[in-house]
Amino acid sequence: MTADDRAELHSLLDLAVETARETGRMLIDKRPPTGPEVVAVKSSATDVVTQMDEAAERLIRDRIGAARPRDAFLGEEGGASAGSSGIRWVIDPIDGTVNYLYDLPDWAVSIAAERDGETVAAVIEVPRRGWTFTAVKGGGAFRNGEQVRCGAGVPLAQALIATGFGYASQRRATQAEVLAGVLPHVRDIRRNGACAIDLCMVASGLVNGYYERGVQHWDIAAGRLIVTEAGGRIGGLRGAAPGPELTIAAAADLFGPLHDLLAPLDPLRD
Repeated sequence: MTADDRAELHSLLDLAVETARETGRMLIDKRPPTGPEVVAVKSSATDVVTQMDEAAERLIRDRIGAARPRDAFLGEEGGASAGSSGIRWVIDPIDGTVNYLYDLPDWAVSIAAERDGETVAAVIEVPRRGWTFTAVKGGGAFRNGEQVRCGAGVPLAQALIATGFGYASQRRATQAEVLAGVLPHVRDIRRNGACAIDLCMVASGLVNGYYERGVQHWDIAAGRLIVTEAGGRIGGLRGAAPGPELTIAAAADLFGPLHDLLAPLDPLRD
């Protein structure tokens, strides 16, 4: 990678970090005292969008668009818009909306910059925890400026595994069956309700692995780079890319055993 290329990636990261921090502050300062208003639902009545999700995405698009007007965007709330620069920003304005709705601390602002379909700069801002996770391609992963690494050398039986659940009742029933098959073979399970934070926890060794069905591209675009730059591995089943069918992330030496535990449990059923 040339010096000019590195400078471009860090310029993208600087813009992403500045924007994510501003958005996080807004989401705390402007949160209505009685809680945000639910303005829409998606996959079920419990899968909600609040007016703050929409306000946060507008802020992100406005700030980045003003600095880089030729870039494309993909956002959870605003959809896709075309660009001509070769850079696309993938935005999850509030990952963990239900946590935000209930004023729980585990929600995040996730921003990734993609070049030619690959994430090259990423930030996940967790305002209520005081965490800023960052990565650029080839430059390592960091929390609040200190490098993080996945926790290697942990066997599956001693691994703390994070997961999440969908909102549709049939999917939850299937996920409960899968969970029952996983739980006897690991140390324990954690569920905090925000995919982006789960991936950051894998990257920093706070948990050893993570799996979930139903996550979307904006959920994992930033976290995927953070995990891999922290020495971890992220993917789907049987060589597939991570995505809605299944996303698995873990320290590199744990990925295989976790994958092999999940594969026969048939987590692709609905």
